[in-house]
Amino acid sequence: MRVLITGANGFVGRLLAHQLLANEAICGHAIGKLLLLDARLEGFSTDPRLRLHEGSITDAAFVRRVLADGVDVVFHLASVPGGAAEQDYDLGYQVNLMASLELLDQLRHQPRPAVLVYASSIAVYGANLPARMDEQAATQPELSYGAHKLMVETALCDLSRRGEVDGRALRLPGIVARPRQANGLRSAFMSDLLHAYAAGEAYICPVEPHATAWWMSARCCVNNLIQAADMPGLAANTERVWQLPVLHLSIAQVVDALASRFGEAGRAAISYQPDARLQALFAAMPPLKSPHARAAGFTHDGNASALIRNALNLGTARKTSYAQTQNAMRKII
Repeated sequence: MRVLITGANGFVGRLLAHQLLANEAICGHAIGKLLLLDARLEGFSTDPRLRLHEGSITDAAFVRRVLADGVDVVFHLASVPGGAAEQDYDLGYQVNLMASLELLDQLRHQPRPAVLVYASSIAVYGANLPARMDEQAATQPELSYGAHKLMVETALCDLSRRGEVDGRALRLPGIVARPRQANGLRSAFMSDLLHAYAAGEAYICPVEPHATAWWMSARCCVNNLIQAADMPGLAANTERVWQLPVLHLSIAQVVDALASRFGEAGRAAISYQPDARLQALFAAMPPLKSPHARAAGFTHDGNASALIRNALNLGTARKTSYAQTQNAMRKII
């Protein structure tokens, strides 16, 4: 099997590459080549199955060269995060929408349909959500990022209906714990809170303690992405978009889990300075039921304690130093 990951140098992409190499197979077949595509690819192993392709996802000719020998499975993760895409519309338009549509168009001309797993987003729902949510909730994106994700979902479903790709789109919630760096993600506060508490550092949280979000660790996210690819052949007119199961947790509940892991003293370093717009978009999330996604084999982390453990790559020990967690995360691949 030839497998491609776009956005492979990113937070989730690196972990996905590591897991695929460890699994050695996907869709019931051995992975012969794992193609990694990103603008920059650094620090990857010398595994003979890896093929590194540095270049822009917006360069159609470059993408055509990457696909020249064909691919069987594609994980399309490349994107400009929501905040950055909102500030620079042209960049978001080119990467999140046009490059995704170009990738779909190139895949539809392959001799046989590739399995395409697309990382969509809960941003398709927008703000002002109903008191209770399920998988049939209306989509009303309030950011260009969410609008572009929804457009690509539609194109993916159409080409799957036509039998030209075998698409599977997953709407991802807030994925933690992303590296502590400027990345254009408005939801980065979710990861920043975890890192700061674990390190014993002061942190000003931009949402209130009672604010609720949808959470998932990167480890759980990767498992769901692989589950999407491994699903047996889907009928052309069957479900192609899944809202992943999520942990619905308040900031206070997450802080409680952090205190249980890293000690009560860290609570004093956390203060709150709410940003009303940020909270409306990312931290006013209602309970979400996802029975169809669960029936398809998708999962969340289980509970807040497991979320912290998985998000910070901790072992089973009761307390782990922040330095140990960072060293472990650097060794992903």
